[in-house]
Amino acid sequence: MKAKKMTSLTLSAMLAMGLLSGCAGSKENGNAANASGDTARNFNPTGMPIVNEPVKLKFFTGKSPQTGNKFEDTLVWKEYAKQSGIDVEFQLVPFESLTEKRNLALASGDYPDAFYSARVPVADLMKYGEQGIFLKLNDLIDQHAPNLKKLLEKYPDLKKGLTMPDGNIYSFPSFYSPEFLPMLIGTPLWINKTWLDKLNLKEPETTDELYAYLKKVKETDLNGNGQQDEIPLSGMFGIQTIQRFIGGAWGFGNRGAVAHPFVDMEPGKDSLRFYHTDPKYKEVLMYMNKLYTEGLIDQEIFTLKDTALYAKGEKGLLGAAFVPHPQAVMNQKGYVGLGALKGPHGDQLFVSVKNPIAWPGAFVITDKNKHPEATIRWIDHFYSDEGATFYFMGQKDVTYTQKLDGQLEYVDDIKNNPDGLTLDQAAARHFTWPGGSYPGYVQEKYFKGSESLPESLNAGEKAAKHLIQDMWYSFNFTEEETEFMKTKGADIQTFITETEAKLINGTASFDDWDKYVAAVHDMGVEQYMDIYQAAYERYSGKK
Repeated sequence: MKAKKMTSLTLSAMLAMGLLSGCAGSKENGNAANASGDTARNFNPTGMPIVNEPVKLKFFTGKSPQTGNKFEDTLVWKEYAKQSGIDVEFQLVPFESLTEKRNLALASGDYPDAFYSARVPVADLMKYGEQGIFLKLNDLIDQHAPNLKKLLEKYPDLKKGLTMPDGNIYSFPSFYSPEFLPMLIGTPLWINKTWLDKLNLKEPETTDELYAYLKKVKETDLNGNGQQDEIPLSGMFGIQTIQRFIGGAWGFGNRGAVAHPFVDMEPGKDSLRFYHTDPKYKEVLMYMNKLYTEGLIDQEIFTLKDTALYAKGEKGLLGAAFVPHPQAVMNQKGYVGLGALKGPHGDQLFVSVKNPIAWPGAFVITDKNKHPEATIRWIDHFYSDEGATFYFMGQKDVTYTQKLDGQLEYVDDIKNNPDGLTLDQAAARHFTWPGGSYPGYVQEKYFKGSESLPESLNAGEKAAKHLIQDMWYSFNFTEEETEFMKTKGADIQTFITETEAKLINGTASFDDWDKYVAAVHDMGVEQYMDIYQAAYERYSGKK
């Protein structure tokens, strides 16, 4: 990963070059920067506890299916409440209904002290930050968040990525170390090596070889149960996960297909490309159509939930899957991760890598919070090595041990659970990180989730061989640009996504491709690209 150049500026670069302390607003000054009276006397600016007398806070909290139903009962939060003096009530909302309930809470005014793991989008950070509902954090970070402040200095692009066009920071992020490639990949393509060996096939390196393997899985009773129930290929997050990975074999998504799923750079030119209407992209969709219509892709892929996918994996039905780690989430061994596939024109790019700022709005403090200084110190702890180790690993000799070489590893009850629980299932009894979206800083040295397992590290090494050379972070659009992107821009993206799904499943015809392309352009692609061009120029410092 170190050999890869990650160009990670943001659109707010021209506004974000000032010192953090120079960007304070009235809401911040009034509610946060100047503690007084009993609140000030109760607050400790350094050390633990954070407050002398207990403080209770309520957090609107996103919940993964992989975590428990009461965060307060887990080891990490019980212990941190004792250490900090802050007792948090985590009001859990499943990720599947998170957006709807978050929007309702903000619209109605019925929201708590903070949003935790709530996936607050950049547009909402700007909107509710300007309204004063989300506190401006610039001075609070400068005065009370030494750990995040240190990261902002170490990674200038992180600071630019969190700074909105008005010059303010409104959130703490979920930030993955740019050097931790398996974490940026998240869900590699895993191939069932046991089945490969049975078929006497090598690991697929091209799109043709992948097709040949999947075809054999479909035709062979590899799990030996006498039924033709093998599912050649499935994965998390729907058809787009597969489509994005396959697109790299045609050279699409060359600036990162996760953060920028519709636009990249024209190869060999300094110009943007809206690539879903490119004639070569039709070939990507035709390949996907061949896989799906021949039954090589899970026929439930368009509606498949993670729990249902994991259940299929646990039954030993999957020939290949896009998941974090087969053993961690499906209790299945014998899989190997793949790198980029080579396509019919010789393209071979690994494009399925996330923006290191995985969730800019992972933690937000609202104007209802009467203890912003204490809350800032509470969350900032998890951006330190000590706090991150505690969050991900727990307590030494209770949930983890330290080897002679300094490496940390979970105790056997977690890593080799005697009751047959997966790593994530066993960890969820003590922690709340399984499922992601948490605010914090993730490095390989103390994150021992599935992304740090040997198989994941090996998959990362394979991906690194053909990793995109330059990766854009997400663009922060102006208010006017955001309005277009949320309306006409969203309509364009939805129309493309829905039409591509129909082309893949065979309910739409490729004979109508030219009509489809014309329809997309008539919806306003020219204006869409004008906005992207302006964003790109700000991003790259050309404007």
